[in-house]
Amino acid sequence: MKYHFTLFLSVLLVCSCKKGSQSYTSANLKIRKITQHTFSHTSYLQIKKYGKYPCNGMVLYDNNEAVIFDTPVTNEASTELISWVQNTLKCKIIAVIPTHFHVDCLGGLSEFHKNNIPSFAIQKTLNLLKNSKTELPEVTFSNSKKLVFGNTSVTAEYFGKGHTSDNIVAYFPKEKVLFGGCLLKSLGAKKGNLNDADTTEWSNTVLNIKNKYPDISFVIPGHGKTGDLKLLDYTIKLFKQ
Repeated sequence: MKYHFTLFLSVLLVCSCKKGSQSYTSANLKIRKITQHTFSHTSYLQIKKYGKYPCNGMVLYDNNEAVIFDTPVTNEASTELISWVQNTLKCKIIAVIPTHFHVDCLGGLSEFHKNNIPSFAIQKTLNLLKNSKTELPEVTFSNSKKLVFGNTSVTAEYFGKGHTSDNIVAYFPKEKVLFGGCLLKSLGAKKGNLNDADTTEWSNTVLNIKNKYPDISFVIPGHGKTGDLKLLDYTIKLFKQ
């Protein structure tokens, strides 16, 4: 009896370690599993008013290939994310896509380029960055782009103005996951940084997303906790004119 209990405990410990082995936490980066093929990554932006402010991105993977939406905010955190995808998920990163031109979306872009990972963004993002010293995305597209990785795909698409004039979202139909970036607010969040925002169009833009993807199950916002369609409804109401 003692032998069987010990064996059971050993198996339980092995399974627990294996199950949790894909998560990751350091001072610079946190990675959390959302669905079977989806992770959120969270890095931290130092803001005088708020201190260490968490910023989310998304990792999708399938059949040894991965796509990342938004880089961590620093090269150091980006190095950790790239290493984790390559060594833990055993995947080749085939693309990184910033969802708008702010630093919490592409602050670590140069690190991806150093690792020969191609970057994509809509032309509007490049236009907004052209007079800055920021690392620029390599390939542009107009309003939408379908990226095939492994045996599945994800679509990056522009639905209109909101947090910025170039904010895009990503929809992963295989698991009904939407990465909304800073266009979508977590439940209870305030309006946040409006320096580059169009508050008159924000609600309509999010409504366009909801109308196109009514079956969304998981929503990852740019900041705060992952949720579901309620995040779209909350953001629509927050900016309703």
